[in-house]
Amino acid sequence: MGRMLGSATVSQRLDLPERPPFSIRARLLTPLAAGGSRHEADGLLVVDQAGRITFAGRAADRPAEAVAAVDVRPWVLLPGMVDLHAHLPQLPNAGLGAGLDLLTWLEHYIFPLEREFDAARAEVAAPAAWRAFASAGTTTALVYGAVFEASLEATFRAAEAHGIRAVIGKVMMDRITYDETIDPATILDRSLREASDLCSRWHLRDDGRLRYAFTPRFAVSCTADLLRESAALARSTGAYWQTHVAEDEREIAEVARLFPEAVDYVDVYDRAGGLGERSVLAHAVHLSDRELRRLVESGTRVVHCPASNLFLASGVMPLGRYLEAGLAVGLGSDVAAGPDLSIFGSMRVAFYAWNAMRVAGRVEAPVLKPLDWLRMGSLDGARALGIDDVTGSLEAGKEADVIAIDPSFVAPIEGVSDDDPADLMSRLMFRAHPDMVRAAWVRGRALAGPAGRDGGEPGGSGASAASGASGEPGASGATGEPRESGEP
Repeated sequence: MGRMLGSATVSQRLDLPERPPFSIRARLLTPLAAGGSRHEADGLLVVDQAGRITFAGRAADRPAEAVAAVDVRPWVLLPGMVDLHAHLPQLPNAGLGAGLDLLTWLEHYIFPLEREFDAARAEVAAPAAWRAFASAGTTTALVYGAVFEASLEATFRAAEAHGIRAVIGKVMMDRITYDETIDPATILDRSLREASDLCSRWHLRDDGRLRYAFTPRFAVSCTADLLRESAALARSTGAYWQTHVAEDEREIAEVARLFPEAVDYVDVYDRAGGLGERSVLAHAVHLSDRELRRLVESGTRVVHCPASNLFLASGVMPLGRYLEAGLAVGLGSDVAAGPDLSIFGSMRVAFYAWNAMRVAGRVEAPVLKPLDWLRMGSLDGARALGIDDVTGSLEAGKEADVIAIDPSFVAPIEGVSDDDPADLMSRLMFRAHPDMVRAAWVRGRALAGPAGRDGGEPGGSGASAASGASGEPGASGATGEPRESGEP
């Protein structure tokens, strides 16, 4: 339940740490690896020189460190969000193409855009995209590039410089392609060679912060040879394998036509050796019982992209059915069919879709609560990538992938605050604000983006916690100033 607070504010300038080691005193909210969650109204996060969390708990348990810490209360520290599905070259077209189905939308809005994503375009667009991810609260992203090797090289370099944790793949297409310059006779070998070269240069770069995903776009655009050979490369290198599955009924019918020997869509990938714990399949809106069982048996990960599923009228994923079956599911923004990069926004749309299924009598499982959605958007995403020992929650021993949120941006009226952690998370889901993320760190190093639209870094002139530069109307504390929490 919300409560009213006094209007006292912290008047001094407050510079946020740009690199480790540091300690921050704030409200803490995080899922826990062992289950459940932890909430501390007056918490302390301690990060060592290597960027690892050494303590995440009550400030009262470390009084000396708490006094010396950067105090941003009543801001909230959460684990950085994990976006398991986004198309980086498509960001300029986010929100365009309403009313089209998937295949028509790809032809009219996406393939022409990706065709222009060469190295020169990537050198400009990729740094801006990584800042946008961080601004949305995402510290780990699994993304698709375009088909051009040089543009992926530029995208990786931008991620390396920015500091985000990223898994990136060159899109592979050999049945149909928007690359008008490539020789059809060489497209298979060239696509495999270029992807392999990118993997050899970038997979596990910077002690695993950057990783590679072999990325056949989807079965409609790929031959059985490309699917099989790319999956073999992923296995041999320990990289990931990502693609789309069962997103749209027209797409499913086309896959059945192209692969008549397969039992169903999932079987196309199974025959290629593409299923497994390092494989991440996006959408999975229309899975048969057999397909669902096979994905669970193989340990394959699935990404729920609720906003894009509805935007393109692809359908509504029966998430409750999948979770009851034991399917590993994380969240994806799926920009550009998804309208924005916010995983908090994806949580909101997913909840609405879930409720629509309940109204239609198609959901038997209990409704996920706000803290369950927090887990799905952070720790479950890290588990899908097999890096939950490194990131996904604020716990000692993990790397400090953290976001700081000013809850005043989600208050319905000035002065309202939420003591209950579930209520706070509900506000972040249903009233997510584009400027509520005030800072983001990966391994304790500040990421450019959240400080403001200019891409300034935390700790700089655009990111001071008390700079008074935001000026957002209609939100308590919209100047970005931490407000008096009533805690000692």
